[in-house]
Amino acid sequence: MDMNDSATSLGRTVTTRSKYFARVAEGVRATIGAYTQALDDGRTDDVVATFCPDGVCEIPGMGTHTGHDALREAYSKWKPEQPQRHLVLNTVVTEVNEHEATAISDVIFILRGDSGWSIQLVGRYHDVLHEEHGIWRFHNRTATFLPGKSERKRTP
Repeated sequence: MDMNDSATSLGRTVTTRSKYFARVAEGVRATIGAYTQALDDGRTDDVVATFCPDGVCEIPGMGTHTGHDALREAYSKWKPEQPQRHLVLNTVVTEVNEHEATAISDVIFILRGDSGWSIQLVGRYHDVLHEEHGIWRFHNRTATFLPGKSERKRTP
């Protein structure tokens, strides 16, 4: 094999890996989008379907919920009573292997009240997703939130 053959082979490997990563990243983003839209629409069963059967969701102030039954019970209590949106952005897929991916996303939660839309919280999702039969699902979803204006520590 001469140098040109090596370069061509390496190029194919890099291209194949890039395509695989792009396919995984798109699958992860699709799951995040499906979760977010179902959550904002109050479709509990569709939210739960984005989790593995043993999936875990950890949300500050709302607890840790493991498995479809516990997730269904928790999310059924969080159905929106007024229009809301979770704006999930800046998703970065940080690690990928054959059946697992990790991702970090920023989230802004807005709620429509009498005076219009307002930001309720800002935070970040830390996700571990597993793939089975071409579908990516949350194995673990952990939320962290930034302190609100009244909760911020004063700096000198």
